Amino acid sequence: MDTVQATAPLPNPTLNKTSAPSPPTILLVDDQSTVNEAVQCMIADTDITCHYCAKGGEALERAIATAPTVILQDLIMPNISGLDLVKQFRSHPDTSDIPIIMLSTNDDPQTKAAAFAIGINDYLVKLPDPIELVARLRYHSQAYLNRQAHTAALVAQAQAKELEAMLAELRRTQMQLIQTEKLSSLGQMLAGIAHEINNPVNFIFGNLTYIDNYVHDFLKLIELYANVYPNPDESIKAYQDEIDFEFIQEDLLKTLQSTRIGTERIVQIVLSLRNFSRQDQAEMKQSNIHEGIESTLLILGHRLKQGIEVHKEYHDLPLIECHQAQLNQVFMNILNNAIDALLEQTDQAYKQISIQTKRQTQNQIEIRISDNGPGIPETIKAQLFEPFFTTKPVGKGTGLGLSICQQIIKNHQGAIAVFSEPGKGTEFVIQLAIYHTEANGAAD
Repeated sequence: MDTVQATAPLPNPTLNKTSAPSPPTILLVDDQSTVNEAVQCMIADTDITCHYCAKGGEALERAIATAPTVILQDLIMPNISGLDLVKQFRSHPDTSDIPIIMLSTNDDPQTKAAAFAIGINDYLVKLPDPIELVARLRYHSQAYLNRQAHTAALVAQAQAKELEAMLAELRRTQMQLIQTEKLSSLGQMLAGIAHEINNPVNFIFGNLTYIDNYVHDFLKLIELYANVYPNPDESIKAYQDEIDFEFIQEDLLKTLQSTRIGTERIVQIVLSLRNFSRQDQAEMKQSNIHEGIESTLLILGHRLKQGIEVHKEYHDLPLIECHQAQLNQVFMNILNNAIDALLEQTDQAYKQISIQTKRQTQNQIEIRISDNGPGIPETIKAQLFEPFFTTKPVGKGTGLGLSICQQIIKNHQGAIAVFSEPGKGTEFVIQLAIYHTEANGAAD
């Protein structure tokens, strides 16, 4: 007989009362068939399933195939010793944790100690009392199943945490993609507006040069007429007085000059829009950091005019390798946050943003952007660069601005830090590489 399964389960007081114990499955390894018959008789009226293997050399393969919850094996067998068989079981990943009960006629303490030393879980002298055998089989089987369940629970818990982290990362990446797409759309819109404005402005700006020359020519011609005909008739004198000709002569040139200044301002705004919204190429380009800051300040000009003074201290900087549009996003975010903080201080009379640039080392520049606003509490400061963290009301901020800024700076082989104390304002310090190493030169 190879397999016997009874149907009358015995109670097990060691198990959780809310769940029924799982029936044991044992593998009996013994070269004596009479031992097999005896064990089968002992468990005949239980729910224990028993598989029998008469050859020790086949025991490992049989254990892998049947997946027992307890291995019951002889100590002395032909071709292989019981101790060597235990070592085989303990060295294979499929059987290393299965409880092993040694079954032997040898009751010598040293033999038992040697068996326990190599990894058996129990030792019974042939043939034990049926009640004791069943009790030990149940105990070791349930302990093994409990360990497996606990291990499975830990694995499931670890997988759940990993999945949760992956979902959080996916959500963060998705929000970053959305934010990047919004910024990209804004850049395309600004580039389109700049292009549409640029054509008529260039037309006006170009014509102003001719208009200025023509006006000077006409005024010169009128002056020549006045010299040749110093006494015009009464109708001409009356009209000169009516239009205030002397005032027109003076004011016309001033009007042309102010028109030229205004047109140059529009040209500057268009150039700033184009610089700010410049779409990045696959490779970094050498760019002027000061132009990027100025472009950003120009776009934020309408907010700065609400009572905020900008103090600039620019030092000589070389062109740096960068994605200019990405760095402009960093400047835009930091400056916008500073403006928000200052405008919320309705009782504060003097509001200032300071921008300082300098070269630190042969391959590093530093940009400091500070404000004299309310400052940031220490507990909040520690979370500023965390994705989705925001102190703004719902719908006013995604919590991704500074997180994206940090990633952009990191991709430029730089670093960003914040220094702030409540009531003493906030300062962001950005350090950027002037040129990039090959290992990170194409970071995007």
